Amino acid sequence: MSEIRDKILNLKLYMEQNVLGQEDLVRKLLITMIANGHILVEGAPGLAKTKSIKIMSECIDAEYNRIQFTPDLLPSDITGSDIYIASTGQFEFRAGPVFASLVLADEINRAPAKVQAALLEAMGERQISVGGRQYKLPTLFMVMATQNPIEHEGTYNLPEAQLDRFLLYTRIKHPDIATEKRILRLVRNEETNTQNIEKPCMLRVSDILAARQEALSVHMSDAVEEYLVQLIMATRYPGKYDDSLQDMISYGASPRATIALDKCAKINAWLSGREFVIPEDIHALIYDVLGHRIMLNFEAQASGLTSDEVISRLLKVIPLP
Repeated sequence: MSEIRDKILNLKLYMEQNVLGQEDLVRKLLITMIANGHILVEGAPGLAKTKSIKIMSECIDAEYNRIQFTPDLLPSDITGSDIYIASTGQFEFRAGPVFASLVLADEINRAPAKVQAALLEAMGERQISVGGRQYKLPTLFMVMATQNPIEHEGTYNLPEAQLDRFLLYTRIKHPDIATEKRILRLVRNEETNTQNIEKPCMLRVSDILAARQEALSVHMSDAVEEYLVQLIMATRYPGKYDDSLQDMISYGASPRATIALDKCAKINAWLSGREFVIPEDIHALIYDVLGHRIMLNFEAQASGLTSDEVISRLLKVIPLP
C-alpha cells in the first residue's frame, strides 16, 4: 500500500469515528475530492452533513467556507464584487466565500436562478466572472451542496445543467438504534471534553493531488471498460437493450456520466487496495453517478418508478464481463 493511500485511509477512519453512521457518505466525500468533482447530498436536518465536510476540512491544510443559501442571496454574495476604494479612486476586487478549497453550499435549492448560474460557472469552469474579468479558483476546489427533502416552500429546482455538474448525488437516511446510541455517547464525550480520538497528520493540497494521480492510474481492463460504456449507452438507447426500458427513460446520461463513473470506479478500487477495477467498483457508485443524470418519462413517473429502480434493471440487462 502506498504512503499517500495510507494518509487518505487514516483521514477516512478519523472521519468515520467522528461522523457516526455515515460511513457511505464519508467514502463518497473522499472519492469526490480525489476525483476533482462536486457532490450533492440530500438528507433530513441533523444527519451530520455539515459536520462531515467540516471534520474533513480540519485535516486538510486548505481553506473551508460555508455558504447558507437563502431566497434573498445575490450572486455577489458568493463570488465577491468590485469595491470602490476612495483613497485610490479605483475599484478593487474582494473575493467571496466561493474562493476556498472546500465549500459547503447549505440548502442550495433555496437560492434563485442567478445565484445558481454563478455557482454553476464556479463548479464547471473553476473560475468566476466579475466586472468583465475572470478570477481562477484554488487548485483544490470541491463543492458539497445539501438539500432538505422535507421542506419545499421557498425552494427552487436545480437546473439540469447544474445537476449534471455534480459528480455524485447521494441520499442519506437516519441511523439505526445502535448507531443512535453511539452518537449520543460521542456528543456527551465531546461536550465534557472526554472524547479521545487521535487526529491524523494534516494533509496538504499536494497530497490530494498525488492521491488523484495515483488513483486515476488504476488499471481498467477492456472488458470492464466495455461494460461501463454499455451501461451508459443503455440509458440513451434503452430499446436496443430491453423493450421494457424503452417506456421508462426519456433522456439518457451524458458523456460526463461516463467520465464520472470511470473516475469513481478507479478511486473506489484504489481505496479498496486494488490496482485494477472490477464490476463491483462500478456497482458501488453507479446509483450516485446516474441517478440524477437520467430523466424518466411521464409514464414511468406516474407509475411510481424511481431512477434507482431503472438503474437496477439496467444492471440486470447488461451482462457482466
